[in-house]
Amino acid sequence: MLLSATAPRPRVLHITQPVDGGVARVVADLVRAQVAAGTAVTVACPGGPFAAELRALGADVRDWPATRTPGASLAREVRDLARVVAEVRPDLVHAHSAKAGLAGRLAVRGRVTTVFQPHAWSFEAVHGAASVLARAWERWATRWTSHVLCVSEAERATGVRAGIDVRWRVLPNGVDPRRCRPAPADAARAGLAPLRGVAPSAPLVVCVGRLCRQKGQDVLIEAWPAVARDVPGARLALVGDGPDRDRLRRCAPASVLFAGTVTDAVTWYRAADLVVLPSRWEGMALAPLEAMACGRPVVVTDVDGARESLPPACARHCLVPPENPAALAEAVAALLLDPPLRESLGRRGRRHVLSAHDTRHTTEAVAHLYRDLIGPRPAAPASATERRESIHS
Repeated sequence: MLLSATAPRPRVLHITQPVDGGVARVVADLVRAQVAAGTAVTVACPGGPFAAELRALGADVRDWPATRTPGASLAREVRDLARVVAEVRPDLVHAHSAKAGLAGRLAVRGRVTTVFQPHAWSFEAVHGAASVLARAWERWATRWTSHVLCVSEAERATGVRAGIDVRWRVLPNGVDPRRCRPAPADAARAGLAPLRGVAPSAPLVVCVGRLCRQKGQDVLIEAWPAVARDVPGARLALVGDGPDRDRLRRCAPASVLFAGTVTDAVTWYRAADLVVLPSRWEGMALAPLEAMACGRPVVVTDVDGARESLPPACARHCLVPPENPAALAEAVAALLLDPPLRESLGRRGRRHVLSAHDTRHTTEAVAHLYRDLIGPRPAAPASATERRESIHS
């Protein structure tokens, strides 16, 4: 009997900066699935809690002390990545978000199959000359990009309009419906220290995300007085931290709570009557998907990926124009005042996530993309002992 040879494990190198929020969650889900499938996974990222989480999942983690935005340290960051690539010798490099996409492609320069996943385009985050330069870079970097992986058709369309001519794959973001599942709001609220002293019956709106211009918490704070006027006793909780924290605190009324950074936002979703994400731009945000998986209704702004992430019938209640405090306040207040509609939207959202945004489907689709790009792994040559056993069997 001929013995089957063992195929070598494919080697994948993920490069990521940032190491928190939705990007980190996507990377962790991919690492978990790929390690379980037998892939040799290495991740280059700044050290800290996220690096420890990845090691616990079974990944080989290489410290890459990169800043979040390009700066004077870029040349050193590229050299560091080049050394990691030389040591790991990956079959495929998967770069996540703008900074890793910049440094990673400069380090690899097309010598290894490279997937770039923008997680929202860098040129949407800046204006003027910086935006022009970012677009020019993305167009030029296609020579070193095997595939761009977008999380929504809208994100891909934005890239096409910017003149980025590359092979595309659209794979919607997914969340784990086993981790994000419904639970009673009163029990969730009881375990959250920032809600002590808040009446259990007080309507609660939750916004989860980095406190920064992209996520639009300033627009929500501007809308909040109108919500509080129409819904007496309502509270808004901002969950997360970031560069805009102090500025937001200065302009927020007393009914706005700052919860800070949390390891897992699931308890906050469950505590909420309504989850809001007033982003200025996205690829496809994870927070609304996680909230819907927890059975909570959402209000989101009509930016890339938002409409695609909602159940089609929910858009008229849940989708508002970006940077429009009046429209945002109207939608939020209307839902807070209509508990049966919130319950209905929550059920629809949960069903939608189960059918269209289960992370298990997403990680399987990424695995198929990898196989398309690097092909089936060749079988390892049989050892001399295996050849002799084969002959005599």
